[in-house]
Amino acid sequence: MIVTGPSAQAKLWMVIMSEPNPPDFLTLYHRAFEEFGQAALWSSKPVPDPTPADALAITHSLRVEGDLRARLLAEQIEQACRAAL
Repeated sequence: MIVTGPSAQAKLWMVIMSEPNPPDFLTLYHRAFEEFGQAALWSSKPVPDPTPADALAITHSLRVEGDLRARLLAEQIEQACRAAL
């Protein structure tokens, strides 16, 4: 098997990470519930004023229950939480 370039996942990751001002964890947290609430976060309830710990708490569910986009969002949330500290 010959691989000629980055995978689709790698390309999507490069686009996401090249954003000049990556979104903060609050924006990503709310986006996670808007986009993946029923599919991946069915066992979680959004909190009105989330902390970085609240945002980190949903990343496991995004990875396990979600698709590739949910997994990439989980990585973005983790990076945004690290940046907020």
